[in-house]
Amino acid sequence: MQPVKFSLFENIKDIIAQTQQNVVRNVNQAMLFAYFKIGKMIVEDEQHGNLRADYAKETIQRLSEALNKEFGKGYSVSNLEYMRNFYMTYQDRISQTAFGKSEHHIKSQALSEKFENPFKLGWSHYILLLKVKNDDEWSFYEIEAAQNNWSVRELQRQYNSAL
Repeated sequence: MQPVKFSLFENIKDIIAQTQQNVVRNVNQAMLFAYFKIGKMIVEDEQHGNLRADYAKETIQRLSEALNKEFGKGYSVSNLEYMRNFYMTYQDRISQTAFGKSEHHIKSQALSEKFENPFKLGWSHYILLLKVKNDDEWSFYEIEAAQNNWSVRELQRQYNSAL
């Protein structure tokens, strides 16, 4: 049996690696849109219901318990509050047209490279950025992290050093 041509192997290896990266990116984008939408639904529920803080805490606590029972961990009270804050922060930055397109893509097919995704980072990056109170700082670190492909640890390091 003859060995596989090196160029054939390398080309196929590149296709597989690129596909794996696309799968991870598409799953991340779909989850970010889901978290955005969950945050929106929580905010809308709070606005249509009783706006007292204890009502909101109780609602999020019960929602967390039900979601964790149904889907496993990942829907803690703090994570649901992050989703709520994520929506509150991004609701004015994302056009309804882009969000509508994203919902269509999520339902019908994998997100494509042609689609302009408003979320360039991972969920852990956004959790860290939600702690930044100044909008200009938030935007700066979000852009820098996306353009330079910073890990969450690198983003934290850059923020702590007051880049």
